[in-house]
Formats: sequence, C-alpha cells, structure tokens
Amino acid sequence: MMTFKKIFVAIGLMMLLQNAWAIDIRSAKAEGLVGEANSGFLAAVQAPASAEVRALIADVNKKRKAQFSKTAQKTGTTVAQVANRFHELAVQKTAPGNYYQDSGGRWKKK
Repeated sequence: MMTFKKIFVAIGLMMLLQNAWAIDIRSAKAEGLVGEANSGFLAAVQAPASAEVRALIADVNKKRKAQFSKTAQKTGTTVAQVANRFHELAVQKTAPGNYYQDSGGRWKKK
C-alpha cells in the first residue's frame, strides 16, 4: 500500500512539473495537435505533425521518461506501471475538448 502512495505522490509532483511546459502543451492540446497517449506519453493526434509539435512531444516525453524511471526506482515498481498510472491521472485531468487515447489506442475527445 505504501508503494502506491509513493507513486501517487511522485505523479503529483510530475503533474506540477508539467506546468513548466504547460503553456506550450495547453496550446497544442487546445488546438487538437497533441493528446495524452495510452502509453503515458504525449503524442500527436494526427500525422504528420509539424516540426514544432514533434519537438514539443520529444521534450515533454524525455522529461516524462526520466521521471517515470525515477519514480519506478523509488517505489519498487516498473516504468510501465508508473506510466500507466500517469495516463489514468492525465485522462482525468484532460480538459474538455482535448484528446486522450483509450486503451485500444483510439483518440477520444473529452
């Protein structure tokens, strides 16, 4: 039980850190360019994505991957478990009109 508590705390911190990128992410999400993929990472909703969108995705995902790894080590879980939980929380926090992927990989507009 303590492990899940640590995961929640770590993910909460990641959500706060995400605000450092939030202006760019918010704009890209609001325009329907990117969404929360079921992998726990940010992804382009439609291909092909512009170079600017690809750069945003790469930057955000690099930071997420590092944080997922750190959280997994800290909590004794796997990166996949942390990423999965992050996706669940990200979907809950997805603003109306923005996109997320369901478990089958289909993009849904919230």
